[in-house]
Amino acid sequence: MSTIEQFGYRQELQRSLGFADLMIYGLIFMVPIAPFGIFGNVFAVSHGMVALAYAVGLVAMAFTALSYAQMARAFPMAGSVYTYAGRGIAAPVGFIAGWAILLDYVLVPSLLYLVASVAMNSFIPVIPVWAWLAAFVVLNTVVNYLGIQMTARITRIMLVAELAVLAIFLVVGGVALAQGKAQTSAFTPIFESSGFTWSVVFAAASVAVLSFLGFDGISTLAEESREDARRLGRSMVAALGLAAVLFVVQTWIAALLTPNREALIANGDPAGSAFYDTAEFAGGHWLSVLTAVATAVAWGFANSLVAQAATSRLLFAMARDRQLPSFLAKVDAKHKVPVNATLVVAVISLVLGIYMSTRTNGIGELASLVNFGAMFAFLLLHVAVVVHYMIRQRSTNWLAHLVVPVLGFAVLVAVVYNQNVAAQWVGGIWLAVGLIILAVTYVIGRRPVLPSEVK
Repeated sequence: MSTIEQFGYRQELQRSLGFADLMIYGLIFMVPIAPFGIFGNVFAVSHGMVALAYAVGLVAMAFTALSYAQMARAFPMAGSVYTYAGRGIAAPVGFIAGWAILLDYVLVPSLLYLVASVAMNSFIPVIPVWAWLAAFVVLNTVVNYLGIQMTARITRIMLVAELAVLAIFLVVGGVALAQGKAQTSAFTPIFESSGFTWSVVFAAASVAVLSFLGFDGISTLAEESREDARRLGRSMVAALGLAAVLFVVQTWIAALLTPNREALIANGDPAGSAFYDTAEFAGGHWLSVLTAVATAVAWGFANSLVAQAATSRLLFAMARDRQLPSFLAKVDAKHKVPVNATLVVAVISLVLGIYMSTRTNGIGELASLVNFGAMFAFLLLHVAVVVHYMIRQRSTNWLAHLVVPVLGFAVLVAVVYNQNVAAQWVGGIWLAVGLIILAVTYVIGRRPVLPSEVK
């Protein structure tokens, strides 16, 4: 089993997580009921073919998960795609990959906190959005500071609660279908000839893929896993596969029961209530309230809890390599967590979340930016697999080290090409800033350099 000492690092974080902990962490990061919150948007963009959009999103992420698993075996360290691109290709490429995925990781907690806070404010308006947001941030920061084991225990409880709510919706939805409440044929959520085009499908997948982001967060816990690197990779694939089944099933049932289908396709879902309206149609107001509150708690506490943990590990890894300020690499002596990185993520989430809550379409603006950074970083991940294994190692495993990454790269290009134009522009600007920073580091003589492997 490879150790991080082989790559010039000291083991500072606590190794305490098993296979089940890692898989549950990934499931919570993805959120088993994630489609609840973005169902209306995916429905509108896909012209009602929601289940197909999630199936295509699964294909894109499945190739990426397999590439992650290969790189986790080669480089069992924290840092996710930053580490894999840096070690697999070159340190400067790793910096760009890390910089790209930071756009996803840093914004995701803010987005999650904001969505949850707006939802809670709709039920308890006497407490303003900013107060809900601050409460979520403080709660999650305390839990993360107490150590990764505390985070793992909390996520197990939250996963059970989310699955219970999902089971209730599936049962009630199934009963509603049996009673003849379906608004369309059984195959429409999978394929509708009048609305099908590949551009529609990939555009919808670019939105649906938001629900899958999080399986990769497992890789950020490589230095806190007591499993070998192969089982770390398997936990990513297992979490992704299980989440995909849940996503397709729940969106298929919801799409069959969605009232006012034509209006939703034509006008979109600006209020974000399409799923809850469908739940009310299927089972009554109580089900609408249950699914809405579950979404708020899942996004604002469970999902943002693990998102904050993953982001802090990415900052820690980059700072340890002197590619971000060194104070972010400080590890708490008692709890064995990157304490300064955890606090920085909390502050950014709080400030950005409160600011975006004052904007007319703050949630939409944040959501449109989250996917771009991850997709670009995943493209570099696939390249890293080919460079490291096929070129450097002369691998003969053509399927895992050439076919899978090439197909994954091609699918992701199609997804990125069909993304929101504003997200493409802002994402492009973000990457340009990263390239400028990289150029400056060369000018001042501090180009990215990773600790050398001990021979």
